[in-house]
Parts: sequence; structure tokens; C-alpha cells
Amino acid sequence: MLDLSPAEWTAILLSLRVAIIATLVATPFGIALAWLLARRDFWGKSVLDALVHLPLVLPPVVTGYLLLLTFGRRGLVGGFLADTLGIVFAFRWTGAALACGLMSFPLLVRPMRLSIEAIDRRLEQAAETLGATPWKVFFTVTLPLALPGVLAGMVLGFAKAIGEFGATITFVSNIPGETQTISSAIYSLIQTPDGDAAAGRLVIVSIVLALGALIAAEWFARRATARLHGN
Repeated sequence: MLDLSPAEWTAILLSLRVAIIATLVATPFGIALAWLLARRDFWGKSVLDALVHLPLVLPPVVTGYLLLLTFGRRGLVGGFLADTLGIVFAFRWTGAALACGLMSFPLLVRPMRLSIEAIDRRLEQAAETLGATPWKVFFTVTLPLALPGVLAGMVLGFAKAIGEFGATITFVSNIPGETQTISSAIYSLIQTPDGDAAAGRLVIVSIVLALGALIAAEWFARRATARLHGN
């Protein structure tokens, strides 16, 4: 049952590469945005928060189509990148990483924001009174205390990226070896005669990866709670 074919391994490895790249690239932006939403009050904060979570409620196909309009070869951003820097996202694995990163971003930001909000601000204020600059306070006090939440967000974002389908297939299609992730491979196999066994194997792999990510995220969340309570 688990004797995976080369094509199945290709889809699995591509999914892992896309999810890892998407998570690593999105993490710095997620941390910055989580800190901004947790520590600053400004006009339009609720709108920004809504925009961050918009991919969760929009149909994934809509998100994929908007990505195609923006980052496609004829899109405003995509055309500029292709003509000036030679960077192409549409119908490439890099575009799959972009789509997965965008779709997973809300799940990545939320635990980070909650972790930062739970930190006692008096600890940061104490560091400031000792002469630490805002950047030093962030990197020596805020970020270390929020680290379990940051890791939990990264794991949840990775899990979402592994299972992303709608936005990815709309933006980069379903090209074997280039953009065919686990989800799109399953989609192709269930429409193929005698493809049920291969689809079943990939379903099992997806379940194992998702369960592992959720268990890891829960463990990091518990670590964050225990750390904040001094346990």
C-alpha cells in the first residue's frame, strides 16, 4: 500500500519544498505583522487585521485568480518582475510557494500575535529603563518569550501549505514535476482509471504530515503557556 511510485515521491518532495519555502519566507513578515497588531494601536488596525485573515474566508479559487492577475506574466507585478529581474511565478513551483504562503499566512500570524500579547509588558519596559533600544528589547526579550508561539505558527502555516489546493491549481495549474503537489496529484488520480490505490497512498501521507504538524503545534503552544507562567 505504501510502495510509492517515483511520480508520487516527486509530488511529495515538491509539496515539502513548496511548504518549507513558503513558511520560511512568510515567517519574518508574520512576526513583524503579529508584533504590530499586538503592540501598536493605529488607524485602520481592524482593516489590516481583516485583510490578514481574508484568505481564510475567501474562496481559494478567488485568491488564486487574484494572484494570477497580479503575478502572472501579464500582471502588473508579474510583468515587471519577469521583464526586469527574470522572476516568473505563474505556472512555476515558485508560484505554488507564493500561493501556499499567502493562504497559510493567517494561521501563521495568529499564534504569533497571541503569544506576543500574552507577554507581560513590564518585562519589556524594564529592559527599556535599563537602556535597551526598541530593537534590542524585541530581540532579547519579546522574541525569546514569544518563540514557542512563533514555532507553533510556523508549524500551522507549514501544515496549511502542505494541503493547499484551490489557490495553487488556479495560479500555477497542475504540471507534473513542476507544480503538481500532493493535493493536485490526488485530484488527478481520482479522475484516472485505476488511480484509487495511488490516491490512497498520497491521502495516507497527507494525513500523517497533517497530524504530525498539528501535534507539534499543540506541543509548542503548551510550551508557550508553561514558559509564560514560569513553569
